[in-house]
Amino acid sequence: MRIASWNVNGLRAAWRKGMPKHLKKLGADAVMLQEIRCLPEQAPDEIHRQRTYKIAWNPAEKKGYAGTGTWTRGEAETLGTGMDDADAQGRILRSRFNGVHLINVYLPSGSRSDEAQANKEAFMNRLMPWAAALAALDEPVILGGDLNIAHTKLDIHNATGNKRNSGFLPHEREWFTKFLGRGWTDMVRHQLGEQQGPYSWWSNRGRARELNRGWRIDYLLGNTAATQRLVGAGIERQGGMEVSDYAPIWVDLAD
Repeated sequence: MRIASWNVNGLRAAWRKGMPKHLKKLGADAVMLQEIRCLPEQAPDEIHRQRTYKIAWNPAEKKGYAGTGTWTRGEAETLGTGMDDADAQGRILRSRFNGVHLINVYLPSGSRSDEAQANKEAFMNRLMPWAAALAALDEPVILGGDLNIAHTKLDIHNATGNKRNSGFLPHEREWFTKFLGRGWTDMVRHQLGEQQGPYSWWSNRGRARELNRGWRIDYLLGNTAATQRLVGAGIERQGGMEVSDYAPIWVDLAD
């Protein structure tokens, strides 16, 4: 079973830019989307007419902002939204599909202001214990999405130049290490090994995408039961070149 995650940076725009082609190429059984930026009724008619995926929606209350959606080849059970509380920004969507728990997460960015960084860190502090309880489940659990943190120097092109920037701050990276220590495995890194990259996001500034000067801030984290079934992983860079500034990432689980 292939499980993917993709920040589409606006579902309506992504669909126009060629998202269907890349979904077909990806061939995932479940796709967790972040930053959909639309209500179901605002989505293109083609999305509602397609028959490949069933769609669970968790849009933000604010139009054109944030939101998550999980697409599955067949019916999935929607378990809830948020961290067992209100989720006005549509940042967490929980599902169960073919015996696997899917935790779709869009962690806030802190790059806009000090206030945004404070909101991001408040979310992080709440997420740590909430997610640890899920990691302890006996069933396979995959927490995937845009976590807006590059964990190590292998996950960013210019570590020195970004050490004071949100997303690569020392205490954010320490938080990520502690997060993994509470029952999670970075499945893409585990499968691909200690190499530079591959990256999942590129700035629109300069020639970052062309020159592959990116960040790896999108993850598929597995608990023990999920990681034991891991047989493959990757990042499809071309989707990030044509459709979004983010590339889809994926893992394969043995049946």
